[in-house]
Amino acid sequence: MDFFVRKQNQPAHLYRTAIIDIGSNSVRLVVYSGPRRNPALIFNEKVMAGLGRSLAETGAIDAAAMKRAIQALERFRIVAREMDVDETVCVATAAVRDASNGDEFTQRARALGLDIIILSGDDEARISGLGVLSAIPEADGIVGDLGGGSLDLALVGNGTVLETATMPLGVLRAAAVRQGDPSALARAVREMTEPYPWLAYHPGKPLYLVGGSWRAFARLDMHLAAYPLRVLHQHRIDIARPEEVLAGLRAMDRDAVRQATGLAPSRIETLPDAIALLRLMRGHIKPSEFIVSSYGLREGLLYARMDEDVRSRDPLLVAADRFGQLQSRFGEDARPLFDWIARVFPDDPPHWQRWLMAACHLSDVAWQASPDFRAERGLEIALHGNWVGIDVIGRSMIGQALYTNFGGGPRAFPLKAQVATSEMLERAIGWGLAMRLAQRLGAGTHDVLKRSHLERDAETLKLVLHPGDKALYGEVVERRLRRLGQYLGLRAGLSLS
Repeated sequence: MDFFVRKQNQPAHLYRTAIIDIGSNSVRLVVYSGPRRNPALIFNEKVMAGLGRSLAETGAIDAAAMKRAIQALERFRIVAREMDVDETVCVATAAVRDASNGDEFTQRARALGLDIIILSGDDEARISGLGVLSAIPEADGIVGDLGGGSLDLALVGNGTVLETATMPLGVLRAAAVRQGDPSALARAVREMTEPYPWLAYHPGKPLYLVGGSWRAFARLDMHLAAYPLRVLHQHRIDIARPEEVLAGLRAMDRDAVRQATGLAPSRIETLPDAIALLRLMRGHIKPSEFIVSSYGLREGLLYARMDEDVRSRDPLLVAADRFGQLQSRFGEDARPLFDWIARVFPDDPPHWQRWLMAACHLSDVAWQASPDFRAERGLEIALHGNWVGIDVIGRSMIGQALYTNFGGGPRAFPLKAQVATSEMLERAIGWGLAMRLAQRLGAGTHDVLKRSHLERDAETLKLVLHPGDKALYGEVVERRLRRLGQYLGLRAGLSLS
């Protein structure tokens, strides 16, 4: 199914895609721009319309929710037009699909000029699975997308969606299912999972959490655990945590939860049911851990549009390259810098080398900051940038490299509790010192790096320059070479070839 209506062709780096996602809980407009593999999110707005709130009792969307959603859609249509988007997709999920007056809602939306598409439950599950794969290409387990009106599940592995399942059991329907019977929800889950025996065939693999309700659970988990880095994407949660988070939630009043997590009151209200459904799915699937994905249905729609060549590109490196080009002084290709530094650290495992490559893409992003805060600026970009295809350990290593590169020195960056090992941070400091040397040698340009290299043996570190570049070996370059050598426990000097 082709969900997109193409408006016109523009260069890929300027391409803008608007997605209007009409869910059971919220109605949202998200606009993306940039490389097709991993475009940047440039606009994001939601309205908690609650279209699915009355479905379990009446089978219909109530009038107030419909009015609020239509008003949001009218605004979103105008906003997308003003942003001159190139393609628009408007999809609706469980609430509109299942409501007795869903056709009325669809007609009102189409009267606004929106070509709304009603996704089936299997569509939702498959597309959410693709969204997780777009952000975590190595994902191997079960994706669970919990919405207001449905729970959609997909088995993912080897870069594809292998199985799908859908159940009409979202957080807005859970209370009506219980109806005062604590065991009713568990019975409903048992009955609804019976048609999908494959759900129980993959114990010991992760359950990837998608959807605002389970992300709300993850935010509260981070707060209660005093997690030092509040990045939701690829946040890993122990399977025993739902009970602990539920106990913490019950010990806090609503205002305290909102202040600690930034969650909307409607999300806080449905958190107990979101946790209850997570516990029940844990018992059925028996996962090894929970892994949060910030990408889901909307990003899956983008991913479904890509050809295989685009899909095969590394989402982290594509995004880092794009951001680095926009923020750097000279827009240099990062490959010469990576090759120059990697030669000093030949034993780094492939995933470390990938993080080094990302750091090289970002090696000039802080030059516009005040000199006194460049190290902090580089660190902030690495730790809190909107990156995917990377966990908090990778963020920490990139952050350490940039912190050192921008003047933070050969010491671990400040964080209440480190998530990377001391060995990892020490290596990243070495990357940062080498990066700092390279940036001074060529003044941020990279042609000289192609004509030079670093040689390392058991006792020495030599900067090898072309004789015509000898004058580049100034006092500051010599000092930075010596500092890198000292950090590595080597004597440092110049060599001409």
